[in-house]
Amino acid sequence: MNNHTYKKIEIVGSSEVSSDDAVQNALGKAGKSVKNLRWFEVTETRGLIGDNGKVSYWQVTVKIGFTMED
Repeated sequence: MNNHTYKKIEIVGSSEVSSDDAVQNALGKAGKSVKNLRWFEVTETRGLIGDNGKVSYWQVTVKIGFTMED
C-alpha cells in the first residue's frame, strides 16, 4: 500500500430532486477542478419546505478527500 497524503475540502451541493442527487452534484462539480478524489463524508443536510409541506430543495455539506500529487 502506498503512503498517501490527503487534503480535505468542504463544499455544499444542492438539488431539487433529493439529498443523494445533491451529493452527486457536489462530487461532479468538484471532480471538474480537483484531481484524485477518493472519499466523501456528508456532514450536514438541509432542506427547504415548500408551500405543499414537502421538501422542495435539498442542500448537503460534503467533505471530500483527495490524494495530493508529488
